[in-house]
Amino acid sequence: MVVTLNITVILCTFNRCESLVKALHSVSSSVLPESVTWEVLVVDNNSTDQTRDAASEFVRRDPRKFRYLFEPRQGKSHALNTGIREAHGAVLAFMDDDVTVEPTWLHNLTAPLIDENFAGVGGRIMPARDFKVPKWLAVKGPYSTLGMLALFDRGDCANELHEAPFGTNMAFRRSVFVKYGGFRTDMGPCPGSEIRNEDTELGRRILAAGEKLWYEPFAIVYHEIPQERLTKPYFLRFWFDSGRASIREMQKRPDILGIPRRYLTMLKISTLLLRKVARWMVTLNSQRRFYYKGFAWMNAGQLAELCVNYASSEDGSLPRRSTGARRHGNRQ
Repeated sequence: MVVTLNITVILCTFNRCESLVKALHSVSSSVLPESVTWEVLVVDNNSTDQTRDAASEFVRRDPRKFRYLFEPRQGKSHALNTGIREAHGAVLAFMDDDVTVEPTWLHNLTAPLIDENFAGVGGRIMPARDFKVPKWLAVKGPYSTLGMLALFDRGDCANELHEAPFGTNMAFRRSVFVKYGGFRTDMGPCPGSEIRNEDTELGRRILAAGEKLWYEPFAIVYHEIPQERLTKPYFLRFWFDSGRASIREMQKRPDILGIPRRYLTMLKISTLLLRKVARWMVTLNSQRRFYYKGFAWMNAGQLAELCVNYASSEDGSLPRRSTGARRHGNRQ
């Protein structure tokens, strides 16, 4: 029996018209079985450059394969949720405007979803071929921080995935979003904020619900990494905002022996911060030293977000964040 798939690739973009053209050229060359129908939905998140013209040219060339939407609410999660709502496919694949994909990417990424045991798939994210690693950055072993450059490589073997995939190379059944909601709009990059984790929060939410994910190493995308990201200040800002995002993921938990949980959380993170600062100060190896410094910045971000959240909630607990859980339920 031939099993068919109906796929929508959702590509959200903001002011990257040149790299967007490269991304669309690469995905336009996708090779899939004739039984598979697929489209690419470009969601323009309020761009002010030539993004509309660039995307519209692909729509003009092949209106059956490409569609364009404009989402004026600034923030990638708004664009992602709009794409989910307007997608035609039963399977939704995600890529970004700063990657290129191999011709077999889409087929390899979505084929595992023929097995109904899996709710989603994560693929391999590789650096561009001309990527040069700074000397202070570890790329292998326990001190590697390449994940902060949105690189995701879990080896050559396909197997069940027990961690959240990254947003530029993942696919889920549409029903997953109907059941568990979309991307959290208090996360995701937007002008003036680098608080991300909207993709990994979704993956962790799905895994926590008992769903299974699959890792497909031959679903490969290549991620362009601009030079401004290969600097220590960028990494430290990223670490700080990653800490803030991790606090936003936390749910309200009960007090312990009458002690508000917020005080215990702050004490724990403060202790971790002091330990990381101590290791940073005494470590001589430059890569390890920067690794510990980064985690100190992350702990500082966690404390900053705790203070903001606790101050803004009446009972001092973490406020519950909306995921738009029923927003996508009306369109099947």
